[in-house]
Amino acid sequence: MSTIKQKFDLTGKVAIVTGSSKGIGLSIARGLAENGAKLVISSRKQDAVDTLAKYFNKAGLEAIGIACHIGEAEQREALVTKTIERYGRIDILVNNAAINPFYGPLESSGEEIFDKIMNVNVKAPWLLSNLVHPHMKANKSGSIINISSVEGIHPGFGLGLYSMTKSALIMLTKNQAKEWGKWGIRSNVVCPGLIKTKFSKSLWSNEKLVAGYNQTVPLQRMAEPDEMAGVIMLLASDAGSYITGGVYAADGGYLISG
Repeated sequence: MSTIKQKFDLTGKVAIVTGSSKGIGLSIARGLAENGAKLVISSRKQDAVDTLAKYFNKAGLEAIGIACHIGEAEQREALVTKTIERYGRIDILVNNAAINPFYGPLESSGEEIFDKIMNVNVKAPWLLSNLVHPHMKANKSGSIINISSVEGIHPGFGLGLYSMTKSALIMLTKNQAKEWGKWGIRSNVVCPGLIKTKFSKSLWSNEKLVAGYNQTVPLQRMAEPDEMAGVIMLLASDAGSYITGGVYAADGGYLISG
């Protein structure tokens, strides 16, 4: 009988993390590797993922880099194919890569922006999950973790299109959990609040906005990227073996504030 601590051990597991060359994705990737997973670091540029893989390897962690623009079908397929060729299995998929190319009112965005953000933030995680599905089904186990946002639950101003995609990702997660649970595949979604990453710099570099945010949330501060990794470790590992279809906020209490 394994101890509870041992259930967090990911030795022998293979994990793909999209958008993992920086920010939240990098923190998640490092946490998975530190817990023993064989890690596939993925983002759009091969040199970026290669550099990180070498850095991980020097630290004694198992990692390879596979470039993938998740909005491109051929690149998604290559990501899965190359992972199987190298490691023979896929146990964990973290759909973290996302874009937010537009900030402003709903009525002022063009259709091309809508199509672009939906393609990357919703369509790509759906199709990439579908690609790993047969491999997880064959192993009768697997964990899919989709990274949404508190904006997918609580509407703000100026982020309407982004919020729509993140809300759709939450429902995708629930449907994955409901349909794929019979094959031992779990799917959960994490909704970060305001995190100090390059992705959200336009928000946290606004001192007035940050001051208002800090006064609003119970923990009175924004988060660092590493603070998102812990919940991923739970959901990816056997410690979370009975958790599926869940929506988990890591937001300093933003969703319960006022």
